[in-house]
Amino acid sequence: MKLKALLPACSLIAAIAAATVNAQHTAFVQDDEDIQSWNDIQLTVPLTKHFDFFTMVTMRIGKNVTRLSDGRYQLGFTWKPSKDLSISPFFWYIQARNSAGRFRTEERLSLRAVYKFPVKGFGLSHRSIFEYRSRGVGNTWRYRPSLTFYKDISKKFIPDAKFYVAEEPFYDSATSRFSRNRITVGVTKTLSKHLAVDLYLMRQNDGFSHPGDLSVIVTSWKITL
Repeated sequence: MKLKALLPACSLIAAIAAATVNAQHTAFVQDDEDIQSWNDIQLTVPLTKHFDFFTMVTMRIGKNVTRLSDGRYQLGFTWKPSKDLSISPFFWYIQARNSAGRFRTEERLSLRAVYKFPVKGFGLSHRSIFEYRSRGVGNTWRYRPSLTFYKDISKKFIPDAKFYVAEEPFYDSATSRFSRNRITVGVTKTLSKHLAVDLYLMRQNDGFSHPGDLSVIVTSWKITL
């Protein structure tokens, strides 16, 4: 009789334990996966034939597009020694939420080089970014190479537009390995002599950051004076 009396209590304990494990597993999955919206506005001011000044403001909305997760400001210069090569030193000031939900400040010094390969029929470019990150948790550096393929879209579908696909791995000194990868598919459209817009989807996989596996829709407005 005592054993039969204990069976309902044991069943209740087992059910509570299973629900707790499931809730913890769900929270863990949600912590690693996120759907975000990134929004950029970039202003470029040509200074000479070979030099441009640029600045950009970015807002990133995360937690399944329900709250601001990242705000950043960028400024820098672009040197264009030839039509196929550009080199840009620039600075980022970033306020981003950490895994605990608190905003932390990061200052980032970056150097970007882009080379456009002289091929016919489509576009192909390689971009390398070296960045030094100054953060409260410690200073690190990253290397971000990427390869982009792009192709003109037929004017009868979208005039003055290009389709592109990009692949970008990240090497991080904090992990001493390539710990992140991004794949991007999008469209860039020229609206006027002074305005263009990029709209693209990006998938990021990262086994170290939380959340690190992101599905992102990005809108980038580019203004040139």
